[in-house]
Amino acid sequence: MTDKTELNDELRPEYDETLLKNGIRGKYAKQYAAGTNIVRLDPDIAAAFPSEEAVNEALRFVLKVVDDAKNLARHAD
Repeated sequence: MTDKTELNDELRPEYDETLLKNGIRGKYAKQYAAGTNIVRLDPDIAAAFPSEEAVNEALRFVLKVVDDAKNLARHAD
């Protein structure tokens, strides 16, 4: 299941190979992950929303409904 495609190992002439030798894989991965909050939606859910703003609006509405329900339950006691 791991099909490997043949890579073209030729660098373009504008790249300087000497600058590429000391690279560290994943050097900034932790910093990047700490600064992001990405959530992946299942395809059926993503299809229901035209934009990220629509997702945020729907989630804010759900949070408000839950908060209102908690407040009603508190006052009913």
